[in-house]
Amino acid sequence: MAPELRSKTWLENERGKIFGDGPCELLEKVERTGSLRKAAADMKMSYRQAWDLIKMLEENLGFPLLERQVGGMYGGGSSLTDEGRKLMLRYREFRQETNKSMQVLFDRYFRGL
Repeated sequence: MAPELRSKTWLENERGKIFGDGPCELLEKVERTGSLRKAAADMKMSYRQAWDLIKMLEENLGFPLLERQVGGMYGGGSSLTDEGRKLMLRYREFRQETNKSMQVLFDRYFRGL
């Protein structure tokens, strides 16, 4: 069987993990659904796991990723902060470029293996 390229990338600072593929996907789904609960369910993740992840990332980043609306007549919801949206978009572009670069290198070194 031919080898396939797989990689996992994330960003860290002195406090720990600050962003990666999973958090980026979670924010993308929050933006699409307007709900952390729905985004978590879409990823087969418990709401508690998603909430804990967002809290940890916000603490490590030093800024909020989500704005939360609690309860009300139509229930609550979540939306991305400006900083959260910028981080998500930057990370998405970064991953697209790194994936292309890694594929070029993979092809150079492992084509035909």
